[in-house]
Amino acid sequence: MYGTGPLSRKAAGEFNFDPPPPGSALYLEPTPKRIRVRIGGETVADLQPVYYFPPDDVRTELLEPTDRHTHCPKKGDASYYTIRAGSKVVPNGAWYYPQPLDSAPPELQGLVAFYFDRVDQWLEEAEEIGVHPRDPYHRIDVIPSDSHVRVSLDGKVLASSRHPLALFESGLPVRWYLPREDVVADLQDSDTVTHCPYKGEAHYWSVDGSGGEDLIWHERVEIEVDGVPQERPSGRR
Repeated sequence: MYGTGPLSRKAAGEFNFDPPPPGSALYLEPTPKRIRVRIGGETVADLQPVYYFPPDDVRTELLEPTDRHTHCPKKGDASYYTIRAGSKVVPNGAWYYPQPLDSAPPELQGLVAFYFDRVDQWLEEAEEIGVHPRDPYHRIDVIPSDSHVRVSLDGKVLASSRHPLALFESGLPVRWYLPREDVVADLQDSDTVTHCPYKGEAHYWSVDGSGGEDLIWHERVEIEVDGVPQERPSGRR
C-alpha cells in the first residue's frame, strides 16, 4: 500500500474494477513467523502467527490498563496499556480494540499491538529487526548487470563501472551498487549510519573536496546508465 504498490496513492498500474480509495482499506492476515517483543530484559509478547498479538500470547501481567482512548475511523475506539517490564515503564505503549467497527476485520477484536519504537527489541524468529515491521510482500532482488553505470557530481566523474549490481526493490526505482575498485573519487569515512529493515545497517562516505557530505549512498549525484541520464530518486536506499 506504499510506493507504487497496487493500493498506494501513486499506484503504477490500474485495476479493471473500482478499488477502495487509497488509504481506506484494512488488510489483516496471519504470518508463519514467530514474533517477539522485548523490553527491560523481559519478553513481553511471544506469538505465532500475527503482528497484532492474541492476548494468550502476551504476558498481560506486565500490562496495566490506562485511561487513554483514541479513535480510528477505520478500526474504531482503541484502549491502551502501560507496559511495566523489568526496570522499564512505557506509558501507553500498547493498545487494542475492544469493539472494532463493523467495517474492520472481526478478528481484530482484543488483539494487542505495541509501538514499534518504544520497546527494546523486535525479533522475527531469532533475528532482530529494526525501523518498522517487514512487509511480507516487499521484495528485493540484487542482480549482476553488464550495463555501464557512471556516477558524477557537477560534471566530475566519481565512479564508472561495467560490473554493477542492480537492486530492484518493491515500489522503488532501481538502485545501482558499484564495486569499490570502480570508484575513482577520494572517499572519507562518515559517522552516519542508517538502518533498513530489509537490507540492514548502511554506512556512508563523503567525497573529499566536493562538499559532498555523506554523498555516497545519497541521492545528490547524477547517474548515467549506458549513456542515458537517469531520473534522480528521492530518499536513502
